[in-house]
Amino acid sequence: MMLKKLFTWRKRKPHPEPELTGPASVISFGRYSDNNKTVEKTKRWTASDNYFKSHQHYESMDAFFDYLKDNATNNLEYSRNGETAEFKLFQGSKIVEGRVKDGQLTAQVKLARMQQPSVAVMRRLLEMNFGLYYSRFALDETELCMRFDTSVATANPNKLYYGLKELATKSDKQDDLLVSDFATLEAVGHEHVSEIPEQEKQTKYDTLQAWIAETLEKIASVDANNFSGGINYLLLTLAYRIDFLIVPEGGLLNDIEKVVAIYFNKDERAIIEKNHDMIEAFKTLQSKPKEDVFKSLFRSKHVFSIVAPPGNKAISDVIDESNKNMQWYKANNHDYFANKVMEYGLAYSQYSYSLPKPMTELFEVFMRINYPDYFKALGQNDALYNPASKTFNQSAINSRVKSIIDQWKTKYPRMVFNTHNLSYANLVLFNESFTTQVQNINLEA
Repeated sequence: MMLKKLFTWRKRKPHPEPELTGPASVISFGRYSDNNKTVEKTKRWTASDNYFKSHQHYESMDAFFDYLKDNATNNLEYSRNGETAEFKLFQGSKIVEGRVKDGQLTAQVKLARMQQPSVAVMRRLLEMNFGLYYSRFALDETELCMRFDTSVATANPNKLYYGLKELATKSDKQDDLLVSDFATLEAVGHEHVSEIPEQEKQTKYDTLQAWIAETLEKIASVDANNFSGGINYLLLTLAYRIDFLIVPEGGLLNDIEKVVAIYFNKDERAIIEKNHDMIEAFKTLQSKPKEDVFKSLFRSKHVFSIVAPPGNKAISDVIDESNKNMQWYKANNHDYFANKVMEYGLAYSQYSYSLPKPMTELFEVFMRINYPDYFKALGQNDALYNPASKTFNQSAINSRVKSIIDQWKTKYPRMVFNTHNLSYANLVLFNESFTTQVQNINLEA
């Protein structure tokens, strides 16, 4: 009974599951970034803050949820009638369902179904509660949940943003981990995600296998000590590439994050030891049953990014360091290593930060040039680069880059990309010139 009292209980009220709209055939790449707001959306945040300071709390909420909404993906629903409101936020495999009534805002996410009480599960949730700042785990009859609530009078935009973000992102991650760690739990609330075509799943699975095999083969062909730095670049870049182009969810995403964590764990082990553990982790991933991989491939919507925006010069510095570290491989004709090291600078930034939209779009152009066979297999034959003839479609590349810059010029007026400085002599020189242009982009809003 003591465990029961430490959690929030309430009677369940049925809510119909939403049906996501949009064609299932639309393929997107990369993690969702909420650092993509237009000038108009940014003004809605300012309006929300001003309304709250003027004690117009409900108008403040209207502007806040309008700020959160991504009109391109319809990632949330919100409606208000007087001092009563309802909302739903879509975050990966989870839905945040909330309401405003009697001066209180309450939001909840279903995590898993627990038919029989489990001390082990409850202990896990109690331990995780200590790491939460705004939300908490709860039990709604037989369903494990997470909840966040606040009075309307104290619901300023910052509190709402960070409270709902914690609720959404933590629940999206924990539901899969809980179900996989405890056999007594059943998955719930996944009905809203969009299945992707079987052919796309097969293409992504085949590509995943091919990339891992190719990387491990290349690593086996060089000396593990002399090339320890290059091997590390290959392994981390492979993880980031899978994250960006395969777009894993659930268990597969957790596997990729564990591979990356092997290197970034703060311990005193030598890089060669970490490389060994990462190689073994990729071999384990390689042997993962196809049906398990398929379960982690689906289309979903997001409101919040799981990472923070980059600080000043963060992107520029990592690209600069990667390109400097690439020089030895280029000078010694190790083109494969050189290209992957340059890919690392952009890929690390995409994985680690909530990037402004134009940076993600430029990275996608880079990847379409470096991995044209993958995009062709997905039915997206851009013909930006022909690996057989080693030739570039210069006009198409220049046009794509110009379109990205023009689209975001209003928000980032100092953003410049000099396409005439791109080198088309070979892939290594192109990648170096392209990443150098990205490194020098001014993203002052």
